[in-house]
Amino acid sequence: MSPQPVTTPVRPAHRFDQEALGAYLSEHLAGFQPPFSVLQFEGGQSNPTFLMQDRVGRYVLRKKPPGKLLPSAHAVEREHRVMSALRCTAVPVCRMLLLCEDSEIIGTPFIVMEYVPGRVYHDPTLPGMPPSERGAVYRQACEVLAALHSIEPSAVGLERFGWAGNYYARQISRWSRQYQASRTAELPEMNLLMEWLPRHTPDREETRIVHGDYRLGNMILHPSEPRISAVLDWELSTLGDPVADLAYNLMTHYLPSRRHPTLAGNVPAKTGIPGLRAQLESYISASGRDPSEHWAFYLSFSMFRSAAIGQGVYKRGLDGNASSETALELGREVASTAAIAWALATGDLDPFG
Repeated sequence: MSPQPVTTPVRPAHRFDQEALGAYLSEHLAGFQPPFSVLQFEGGQSNPTFLMQDRVGRYVLRKKPPGKLLPSAHAVEREHRVMSALRCTAVPVCRMLLLCEDSEIIGTPFIVMEYVPGRVYHDPTLPGMPPSERGAVYRQACEVLAALHSIEPSAVGLERFGWAGNYYARQISRWSRQYQASRTAELPEMNLLMEWLPRHTPDREETRIVHGDYRLGNMILHPSEPRISAVLDWELSTLGDPVADLAYNLMTHYLPSRRHPTLAGNVPAKTGIPGLRAQLESYISASGRDPSEHWAFYLSFSMFRSAAIGQGVYKRGLDGNASSETALELGREVASTAAIAWALATGDLDPFG
């Protein structure tokens, strides 16, 4: 897959009144100059995202999907809030331009942000990139995550962005409910994980800003340099334990995908991509946190959560209102993700690769 973002004509399920949008933006978005065109970005599985081009520039619009939504899902308002708060920190984010909470304009609330040019790699092997640059990207990913987790929420006005404490208990409960609400088949490993995770939650946890979906596919890399220009898709961000973000990012080493290879067979000397232990050490060095003692729990939790999210994507695909045409394909990975999570929980799989 090309690292250049792919756009398509707006899919039928996501079409909206572009004339009404143009009238609203002409009044509320500084510098907007119609006429304008709209294309849809391919690849996202949650909030539909669109590229808008007017007479002078490009913008990105992100909205909630149509149809009946799961409780608290697809919160573009939260994305606007957190990216606005992080704009002047060491965490690279897109500049927010507009928040519209009025569903009457295009059918759902939406946000408009600056367009950041660059490359988006969904394949974690970073095909076509020199080994030295691959290593630089992965190291910076750990550094940016550590930078996010170093921020005191109150320092950027996000002290009420979520609840302090009991993060795992709340997340396990939430994603158990979301999974059960969108379940389409019986998966024994998911039932086992819903019982195992609450009993094995570590006693100690911190409260920091967590991204919630921190992975390579949600980063824009500079067009020609091995550095991160912007971290995208903050829909699942909240206040929580930072180690959950780290585990979610590193679970790529285990999870197979129909679209790209896993990093399980990665040979750092040949690819330049650091192994799981090396990435873990990069984060420990940058953040001062060492999650090694309960690493199996953190990975199992992150995979359980990912499987629950994937089940929601799959259900939306069946209902015809998912944000990407690959939703049905990706949703079928729920069972394999749950199986790997359970293998880590039971000790049948080494949590350090």
